[in-house]
Amino acid sequence: MRIDVLLARAAARLQQAGSETPRLDAEVIATHVLEVDRTWLYTWGDRTMDVLARARFEALVGARAEGQPVAYLTGEREFWGLALETSRATLIPRPDTETLVEAALARAETATGALLDLGTGTGAIALAFASERPGWRVEGLDLSPEAVALATRNAKRHGLQAVFRVSDWFAALSDTENFELIVSNPPYIDVADPHLGQGDVRFEPSSALVAADGGLADLRRIAQGAQCHLVPNGWLLVEHGYQQGPVVRELLEASDYADVKSLLDLAGNERVTVGRYQAPSLP
Repeated sequence: MRIDVLLARAAARLQQAGSETPRLDAEVIATHVLEVDRTWLYTWGDRTMDVLARARFEALVGARAEGQPVAYLTGEREFWGLALETSRATLIPRPDTETLVEAALARAETATGALLDLGTGTGAIALAFASERPGWRVEGLDLSPEAVALATRNAKRHGLQAVFRVSDWFAALSDTENFELIVSNPPYIDVADPHLGQGDVRFEPSSALVAADGGLADLRRIAQGAQCHLVPNGWLLVEHGYQQGPVVRELLEASDYADVKSLLDLAGNERVTVGRYQAPSLP
C-alpha cells in the first residue's frame, strides 16, 4: 500500500483515538520505521511500504492510539534541535522547557562558568545549554541511574561536554562545588491533580512528576539547597506548573533571592521562575 495512503489512514485513526497531533504522530512513526526524514515522506509518498515495515508501522500506530507517547514508541525526541534518546525511566522533553534553557542562556553572559542541572532526566536542559556555551562546565544530577546513563549516552551522541552523576538532589556534591547557574525541572504536580490521568503523563514515571505539599516540596528543597552551591549573585532557575508562579516567587523571595520574576512559556503561561541568590547579611 502507498505510504501516503497509510499515513492518511493512520492519522484518521489517531484523530479518532483523541490525539491532538494525529498527522504529526503518524509521520514521526513512519520516519522511525523507514529510517527517513519527513521531507522524504512528502517527496516519495507514492512509494509502497513493504510488508514487514507496514506491520511494524501499524503496530506502533495501534500503541499510539492506546495513548502511549510517541517518544517512547520511537525511543527519541527532539529538543533544542538535538535528537535525544528517550526511555520510560525519564520524562519526555517538552517544548515549554526550552523557556528554561533560554532563561539560563540569557544569564550566562561570560565565556566560562558552571551550570548544574538538577533532575536531569534525558539530559535535555544540560545538553541544550552545553551546545550553546561550550566554554562552560555543565553537570547534571539525577536520582535514577538509568537516567544518568541515558543522559551520558545523549551527550556522547552529540559530542557535548557534560558530566552526569547519580544524586538525591544536592547530596553527591561536595561543599566546594559551586555554580553560576542552577537549573531544574523538578516534580511539581500535586498527587491529586486530574492531569495525571490524561495524555502522555499517564505513562511517564510518577517520581519525576509528583511532589508532596501540593507539588511544592521539591521546589522548596531546591531553593534552600541551592544556597549552598551558588556563587555570590548566582542564579536559580526552576520550571513549575502554570498556576504556581505566585507561590514559587514567594518561596524564592522568602529564601533570600533577589530579582525574582516568572517567565512565560509558548502558551503564555508562567512556567519558569528565576532568582539571584544574595546571602543574608551578617549582624
